[in-house]
Amino acid sequence: MIYSCGLRSSELLALKPQHIDSNRNIVLLKNAKGQKDRIVPLSAKILEMLRQYYKTCKPKTYLFEGQVEGKPYDARSLQLILKQALVKTGITKPVTLHWLRHSYATHLLESGTDLRYIQELLGHSSSKTTEIYTHVSTKSIQQIKSPFDDL
Repeated sequence: MIYSCGLRSSELLALKPQHIDSNRNIVLLKNAKGQKDRIVPLSAKILEMLRQYYKTCKPKTYLFEGQVEGKPYDARSLQLILKQALVKTGITKPVTLHWLRHSYATHLLESGTDLRYIQELLGHSSSKTTEIYTHVSTKSIQQIKSPFDDL
C-alpha cells in the first residue's frame, strides 16, 4: 500500500478499516503530516488483497494491528518486513520504505500525471517539494531524440 498509494509509513500504520472507501476506490488519510486530511486512489488489486487480509486478520481498531489487539503495527517491524522481502527477492540495492513513496511519485510523473496532481496525492504543501521528482525521472529525457541524429 505504501507504493500503491504513495503513503508515508506513519500514514499506513495510522489507517483504520473505515478509512478504506471501497465504493469510491479511495483511501482517506486523516491527520496526515501537517495535520492535513487527504484522499488517494485505491488500486483494485490492492482492494482485493485488503479484502482477503480483512477476512483473515479481522482487525479491530487499526487496519494493520500489532501483536496487541487495538494497537497499531510497529514501525520497526514494518521496516523488517521490507528487509525480509529484499532478501527473498535477491535485491541487494539499499531500499527504504520511503523510497517506495518516491517510486510512486516518479512512476506517476513518467506516465504523464500532472505535477500538481502528484503534489496533491503526496500531501505536499509546496510545489517545490514535489518538483524533486522532475529531477529524479529520467524516462522522459531518454525518449528525447537528439537533433544530431537527423543530420
